[in-house]
Amino acid sequence: MNQIFHPSANVIAKASIVGVVLLLGVLGTGLIFFVRSGWLTGTSVAEAQPVPFSHLHHVRQLGIDCRYCHTSVEEAAFANIPPTETCMTCHSQIWTEAPLLEPVRASWRDEESIEWERVHDLSDFVYFNHSIHVNKGIGCETCHGRVDNMALIAKENTLQMEWCLECHRNPAKYIRPVDEVLTMGYAETLPEDHDQLVEGHALVEEYGIEVGRLDNCSICHR
Repeated sequence: MNQIFHPSANVIAKASIVGVVLLLGVLGTGLIFFVRSGWLTGTSVAEAQPVPFSHLHHVRQLGIDCRYCHTSVEEAAFANIPPTETCMTCHSQIWTEAPLLEPVRASWRDEESIEWERVHDLSDFVYFNHSIHVNKGIGCETCHGRVDNMALIAKENTLQMEWCLECHRNPAKYIRPVDEVLTMGYAETLPEDHDQLVEGHALVEEYGIEVGRLDNCSICHR
């Protein structure tokens, strides 16, 4: 019988298989990096807002407590966006004619809420409760970053599941005393010989955190 394929076809076939495997490997690696990149996660990207509210100015320079605006963060699942009334408590007295604050004054006059763009937006299938994290010693900056240094708020962390699980599986690395939850730059206030894991494990036991259950699917997906 005459040979149908040239002998070189074997080499071509093997090279094609190797090429496909390598291509799939490159594409898979690229996809892994892409899903963690700022292009997809939106990290370090400041959302355009109706009013360019500066946490740097209000938190660091003026020393306003987080809970003055986010009143429900210790008691409810949501940290809440402050109503216009909260803004006008100060801005009915200062910067009353500033053009930058006209959307705030218009909201107050017309009794219509300001349409803020949500920055930390979890998927609908994810359950997250602010109060349980705050009351178990997870600092604001652990998730939100150093908002006191942000002129415009941006997402510091990906909020992807693997990021959440890193903390849920190793809470001792992140937990702090409850009265330090609002402290920005907490690590910088600690002595050089401070051992986070020693303190963390002690606080995990003190606060009754059941580490073994924290990576159960039903904790976040209900």
